[in-house]
Amino acid sequence: MSDCQSEPETSFADRLRQLIAGESVSAFSRRVGLSEAMIRKYLNGSEPTLSRANQIARQANCSLEWLATGHGFQYRQAEVVDMQALEEALMLALEQLDPGTPLSNEKALKLLVALYQYLRTTKRADGSLDSAATRDFARHLMGLCH
Repeated sequence: MSDCQSEPETSFADRLRQLIAGESVSAFSRRVGLSEAMIRKYLNGSEPTLSRANQIARQANCSLEWLATGHGFQYRQAEVVDMQALEEALMLALEQLDPGTPLSNEKALKLLVALYQYLRTTKRADGSLDSAATRDFARHLMGLCH
């Protein structure tokens, strides 16, 4: 027998009850866009389809992972901005844009977001950013726009 103890598992119905809290089932069902009968069915132990669980999670601003499994954060967590990646993305975007192009320009904003996401997803294990590869990626994106 293991010495390691874990918290007791909760069912989907338990987590749904926790999510509904002091709200009436009727009000909750309207908020998430499902019938009251469907919500009551889930409260009585039926398991929803993935699309229905996702609908509940989205409309209740709840983490789908928590709703489905009981693990992770109950409520969605805002992403923390990686300032190093954002500053690098801004510098690289400005290199690619025509001089004087305002960052409020739709093309400029899309480029900035794409470069930021690229930098975040390719960040090395030591935390460093690959500016050269990102610059190549930026050139590629700009080539697609012409």
